[in-house]
Amino acid sequence: MVIGREAEREQVASVMRRLYRQGLTTCSGGNVSLRCGDVVLITPSGTDKGEITAGQIGAVTISGENLAPDLRLSIETEMHLEVYRNRPDVKGIVHAHPVTASAFAALDAKIDTRLTAETWHVLGVPVRATYALMGTKELARIVGQAARQGDAVIMENHGVLTVGETLFRAFDRMEILEAAARMTWIAATMGCSRPLTEARIREIEEVYGVRDSKRTPAQ
Repeated sequence: MVIGREAEREQVASVMRRLYRQGLTTCSGGNVSLRCGDVVLITPSGTDKGEITAGQIGAVTISGENLAPDLRLSIETEMHLEVYRNRPDVKGIVHAHPVTASAFAALDAKIDTRLTAETWHVLGVPVRATYALMGTKELARIVGQAARQGDAVIMENHGVLTVGETLFRAFDRMEILEAAARMTWIAATMGCSRPLTEARIREIEEVYGVRDSKRTPAQ
């Protein structure tokens, strides 16, 4: 039996279906989780992510105990748990493979989040996580540590991960990160990009608040 209220399980399933509809992942790729106290609800392996239902959402304790043994947990469950352990403020995580942002994970190039005010305010500077084999404890450790520094993690030769104080916020950051990657690509092909100046960034911070300094590391 899956632990967690029906509404919370449906929220996880709904975000996963939305990721697929938006072209941010494939039918078998990516994973979404929601922390409910000491229980983490997470999309399992071996399901069609475009058709997933609330009844297919797995559950695991923050220490790693599988509360739904009839469901095969995602191979990246430990990565999600490590992020939650490192970021107690985080309640939702989205890991996906959007094409443009994932291309930057395979390039020695940065996604420029200073091209628009919204992107800078919502994302700050994405953090880069060094490569480790998918589904391993080493990858979980690396991404968990990276998430301490920012809300968007570019996983080398893999994909991207975003976090939020709510699952909606994590999904929003995923969409904005992919949009920022596309804008970076377009601006590079058109030339003469004009990113936000330091004065404009200060203005954003004065009006909308300064992002936590731990979340805006130098890239």
